[in-house]
Amino acid sequence: MTPTTLEARWQQLTAKLGVADALRTATFRQLTAAYEGSGRHYHSLAHIRTLLETVEQHQAQVQELPLVQLAVWFHDAVYNPMRDDNEARSATLAQEFMAKTSLTPAQRQRVAFLIERTKDHTQPQPAADTDLHLFLDADLQILGAPEADYWQYARQVRQEYRLVPDILYRRGRRQVLEKLLNSPVLYQTPEFRQKLDAAARRNLQAELRQWEKGGL
Repeated sequence: MTPTTLEARWQQLTAKLGVADALRTATFRQLTAAYEGSGRHYHSLAHIRTLLETVEQHQAQVQELPLVQLAVWFHDAVYNPMRDDNEARSATLAQEFMAKTSLTPAQRQRVAFLIERTKDHTQPQPAADTDLHLFLDADLQILGAPEADYWQYARQVRQEYRLVPDILYRRGRRQVLEKLLNSPVLYQTPEFRQKLDAAARRNLQAELRQWEKGGL
């Protein structure tokens, strides 16, 4: 039976990895504090829950479920909108935790690799890496969400960049939207591509048009 709370999910996952109780508890508190930070609006615990639930729903297709779940937990653990190394720093944080588990060096590097691939969803991905494909698609599924949910996401991201003046944010956000729209592949898996690609492109176009008019 799948646990329902985030803490129960974390405890179940880390219990399998030979992690001492004190470390499991301390790391959960560390991650919770990070995702509940005052600057978090979209990249929050709600985002982590959504990804974990998506991975659970597709777990029959996952080759290394604990590794994908760890990548979910840590992939946005470090999130500073003013820096461009958040993925690398999140991967380092995961490595520091995993060094105290029963995971092999190869497994630890695999989790770090998954995290680091979230830096740019438009880059070509290894063709046969189905776990990576599902993880990336789960992370990007908000783009193909119903219109109201998408606009909430767009506003939440703007809040996370609230220290950036509108004129600079508008320029940067338009570049992000155009890069996504120009990518021939948004979703790596056939299921997500069929279900979300068209809606995602509509949402991205709608936001781009809004920024061309002046803002959200």
